[in-house]
Amino acid sequence: MADDKTLEFYKTNAAAYVEAPSEEPMPRLLAFIAALPQGARVLELGAGSGRDAAEMLRHGLDIDPTDASPELAAEAEKRIGRTVRLLHFSELDAQSAYDGVWACASLLHAPAAELTDDLARIYRALKPGGIFVASFKAGNGEGRDGLGRYFNYPDRATLEAHYRDAADWQSLIIESVMGSGYDNLPTEWLWVTAQR
Repeated sequence: MADDKTLEFYKTNAAAYVEAPSEEPMPRLLAFIAALPQGARVLELGAGSGRDAAEMLRHGLDIDPTDASPELAAEAEKRIGRTVRLLHFSELDAQSAYDGVWACASLLHAPAAELTDDLARIYRALKPGGIFVASFKAGNGEGRDGLGRYFNYPDRATLEAHYRDAADWQSLIIESVMGSGYDNLPTEWLWVTAQR
């Protein structure tokens, strides 16, 4: 389940969070879109500001945007003009329903002890051949950032083990990219592209 302190941060800071500058659209999002069939059904885990959902809609994808934060969901709804479903990762129970799953900077808040189970749920929610892209902040084990938010902070080997324990993926690619986040601190991001 979602961490209460992290949800409280997004409740208090939702309006400011969605106004934070960001690169639009992200090359990784465009690559994800390009890898999907026209009109693909996509589950977005962590809609946040609605930025990525808006881009996917612009490309004609059939998206199911979700977030665990009611306040962020409301902000995303303003941007995309459609309902953003409230969903905790542990509540996902779809079976072979999606061509793709997009989880940009969201699963990094999943409790480390729950992550393998969450990834297994995502695997089951994908159609055979479906594409799953997620990003995580790299680190040496779970903790909180300077804003009080919980992160699972995996290193590359730990993250790969979570994916391998969750399911038998057709392909699994983990890339390390330096960047930043809402806190504007230098951050190593682990981007994972997996195929059911």
